[in-house]
Amino acid sequence: MKRFALTLAATLLAPAVFAMGPWKGEVEPCGGDVACPLGERSYHVMEPEGWDGESPLPVLLHFHGWSRNGVHPQRSDRVGASAKRRGVLLVTPNGRNKTWSFWRAGSEDVPFADAVLEDVAQRYPIDREKIYVSGYSFGSAMAWRYACQSGNDVTALLAIAGSVDQDETCPEAPAEVRHVHGLADTVMDFPMGPSGDVTYPVALWRRELGCTATGEDQGDWQARSFLTLSRTAWDCADGPVTLDLHPGGHFIPHGWIGRQLDELLGLAPSYP
Repeated sequence: MKRFALTLAATLLAPAVFAMGPWKGEVEPCGGDVACPLGERSYHVMEPEGWDGESPLPVLLHFHGWSRNGVHPQRSDRVGASAKRRGVLLVTPNGRNKTWSFWRAGSEDVPFADAVLEDVAQRYPIDREKIYVSGYSFGSAMAWRYACQSGNDVTALLAIAGSVDQDETCPEAPAEVRHVHGLADTVMDFPMGPSGDVTYPVALWRRELGCTATGEDQGDWQARSFLTLSRTAWDCADGPVTLDLHPGGHFIPHGWIGRQLDELLGLAPSYP
C-alpha cells in the first residue's frame, strides 16, 4: 500500500519522470548544482566515487538546515564527502523558501520527500534495504517528521541537532535511530528531560520502538581530537536507538555522519 502511495505522489508531482534512468539516457540529466525538477519543486543528487553505473546504491536522503538549499550539504565534508567516499548516493531535497514544514503532523514535505525517493529510483538503481534519512538543525527536525510519518521503509534515521516534540505518537518508524546533539546547543535547544535526563532527546523513539528503560553506556569516541562524543544505546524490540552527546553547541560534528555510515554499511571506521 505504501509503495502505491509513493508512486501516486510521484506521479502527481512529476508525471514525466517515469522513464528509464539516466544511465540509459531516457530522462533529462541532473546532478550536483543542476537540480532535478519535480513538479514545481526540485532536489539535488550526487553520485559516489567509483560507482560502476550499474550496482544498486545505498541512499542518504539529507534535509538541509534553515536558509540553505540542497547544494550546501553536497559541498560539505561532513555530509557530502562522507557519503561520496562510502559509495552512498546523496539526495538533498530543496525546502520550500529554504525551510521545512515539520512542526506538526500533515507536513506537505513528507509526500514531497516520498516523491523525491521515487524519482531517484527512476534515475538510479537504488538499494531499497539501505535507505538512510538524515538532516541538520531544521533539517534534522524534518528528518524526524519524515521518519514519524513515512518511516516504515527507512533503514536508519541519522539526526543532527533537531527533533520534534517528544510527546508525539508516530504512525510509522524507521528500523534504527541514531541522534546526535550538543549539550550547549541554544539554537535548537538541547531537549533536557525531567530531573536533568540527558537521554530525553530520543524519548519518542525509545517509546515507539519498545526500548528498555535504561540504555547501555558505550563510552566515548572521537573522530577528531578536539571533540569527544559520549554514546548511549538501547536494546529495543523493534530496532536499536543510539544517542551521541557532546559538550558543544549547534553544529554537525566532524566525522559523525561518516562514522554512522561506516557502522551501518559494515565498513572499517575512517575519517572523514
